[in-house]
Amino acid sequence: MLKTIESLATISRAEFLLPNLGSLIMGLAWGATPSTNIRDLVVMIILSFTIINVSSAIGAQANTFSDRELDSKDERKKQLVEATNSFGVNRLKKVLIIEFALTLILVFLFMSIQQKPILLILWIVGICLGCVYSLPPIRLKSRSWLAPISLILVLAVFPVLFAYYTFTDEMNPFFLLSLTGLALTVYGVIIPTEIRDYFGDKAMDIETMTVRLGLVKASLLGIVLLATGAILTATAFFLEWTYGLHSWLSVFLLAIPVTVIFVLGKFKKLHSLSKELASSKNQASVAEDIVSLSADNPKWIMLVTQTYSIMSIILLMSKFLL
Repeated sequence: MLKTIESLATISRAEFLLPNLGSLIMGLAWGATPSTNIRDLVVMIILSFTIINVSSAIGAQANTFSDRELDSKDERKKQLVEATNSFGVNRLKKVLIIEFALTLILVFLFMSIQQKPILLILWIVGICLGCVYSLPPIRLKSRSWLAPISLILVLAVFPVLFAYYTFTDEMNPFFLLSLTGLALTVYGVIIPTEIRDYFGDKAMDIETMTVRLGLVKASLLGIVLLATGAILTATAFFLEWTYGLHSWLSVFLLAIPVTVIFVLGKFKKLHSLSKELASSKNQASVAEDIVSLSADNPKWIMLVTQTYSIMSIILLMSKFLL
């Protein structure tokens, strides 16, 4: 029983818990108001976080299910393949159906209580997009420019919007600016993951955006997106605090450039290695260096997203304490 639970947790990518928490925190920070009843606030937090997490697990399970053949050729993803085989493919299909049905019921009830149809719409579009990203015959992840668009929507836009509209009906222009920054940042930090998978994807004729652009252009795009996203995000918090007469809180925003500059240093190294690969006589060695460096990307993602989450927590605290 314990092994079955462990296998399901592995397939569901339990490591996404913190990024999902970041989505909730950002939506909560921008959407919540001091007038909200504390008991209602706690209930809404628990329900929205549950929905976001289960939806994330469904998407991760669909991705693991559809990529098991490709992942079996990658030593770094051996654990995913073993977990899938241990849990059972047929059982995983049944779990996906049950999870989808139960979450749909929960979202419908949540929407009815909140009287916000947009919550159901966001969830349906988001979960469907997350599934067709991985599953054939559509499989958006292998359709070049459609892949990054769907990833941005599924990983950044829809979860944060769902959390945001849980707590408010109004649209804050500074929130939109912050969300745009987050969307650009998310795909920017995902590009090194695509770079890590570049050689396998290319061999399997999976045309991700990175495969289409090539390593040099893709790594440069990652640098541009991350830098631009960080600027927009920091600007959004600065404007929110300035207009809220708490401009002194902007000193905390220094954490964003410190973190992003560190990560950009890693991105620039990837860019240099990518250019070296094109002219190197020992391409196998350089390719191995690229894969090895880009494999550290989960740490970079955590650094950037958690820095954004800290800014959101400060914003939330300023609403209730200042």
